[in-house]
Amino acid sequence: MKPRILFILHLPPPIHGAALVGQYIQESALINQTFDTTFIRLSTSQKLEEIGKGGLQKVYALFKVQAKVFRALKRKNYDLCYMSINSHGPGFYKDLLIVFLLKLFKKKIVYHFHNKGILFEQHKIFHKYLYRFSFKDTRSIILSKYLYPDVKAYVKEKDIFYLPNGIPGPSFKEPKLVEQERTSSLCRILFLSNMMAAKGVYVLLEACKLLKVQGLKFECHFVGSWFDISKEEFQDYLVHENLTEEVLAHGGKYGAEKFNFFYDSDIFVHPTLDDCFPLVLLEALSTGLPIVASEEGGIPDIVVEGETGFLVPKQDVQTLANKIKLLMLNPELRNKMAVAAKERFYKLFSFERFENNLQVILEKALKS
Repeated sequence: MKPRILFILHLPPPIHGAALVGQYIQESALINQTFDTTFIRLSTSQKLEEIGKGGLQKVYALFKVQAKVFRALKRKNYDLCYMSINSHGPGFYKDLLIVFLLKLFKKKIVYHFHNKGILFEQHKIFHKYLYRFSFKDTRSIILSKYLYPDVKAYVKEKDIFYLPNGIPGPSFKEPKLVEQERTSSLCRILFLSNMMAAKGVYVLLEACKLLKVQGLKFECHFVGSWFDISKEEFQDYLVHENLTEEVLAHGGKYGAEKFNFFYDSDIFVHPTLDDCFPLVLLEALSTGLPIVASEEGGIPDIVVEGETGFLVPKQDVQTLANKIKLLMLNPELRNKMAVAAKERFYKLFSFERFENNLQVILEKALKS
């Protein structure tokens, strides 16, 4: 008989990194063939702007999730419960109610963290108690060794599994090298993420100002759903800073339409202020784009300095502009990095590698 695993995880909508990984796991033929699986959607939000907010509708949605978990635990004796848990904030308090149920039924638990923040909450005495309760007799999956300090106070490294994210490779067309793709000197920069200040939108805009002052010709395309930065606010900024000809915003794009932006770009820029292991950087690797990104979270596992792109300090506009300029003026370097990016993606971050590694981790967790 196959081991029984209850997966409690984020699933779209809304679309964000943890939800996409949850969807990949739910649809994994390998995971479903190896284990007797049950999936319960943990999310209580339907839209990005609802995340982190309260309200009666969210309370009702949380009650429904709890009821589904309770019924599942009563109906079947699961050998393992996998949970994509939030690390802090309102999401952690919500997830804590599910953790309580799992512990009440004395279930073996493995957590999968897609965010961080425990390190900055643990100075609060009440939070220390909650974290100790949550982590006691459990194991955890984290995305990178760079993220272990966030949970170190509560989880011994022997109880940690390291699992980098993985995504399906592009299926629409193969990227071309710069000299095959470009007939003009205009360089195209791509930012693709939700339009949030924390993702470094304004940092990149400031870098664009520096590039323009130096007389460089470029287009910078912002692709992503509007979040705490509105379309009106963004356009007002462009007008005020005289960037309307260089910078364009396109809103959220998905599927083939999204990947067309990757293929039509020369450089991918992700100057995030707070991140763990962004899936969008894996997409950039898979399409052969050199990356300029913040040295933040697990990003150094994705971007190899000088080989697949450049790492820059957070909020360092001058260094960001300098690295973008270096790539703009060196198409041969971009080509070299494009080849290295694709090689790194298929070696380390393909979905096949991810699901194989997850299968091994779940089997080890079952035996622990």
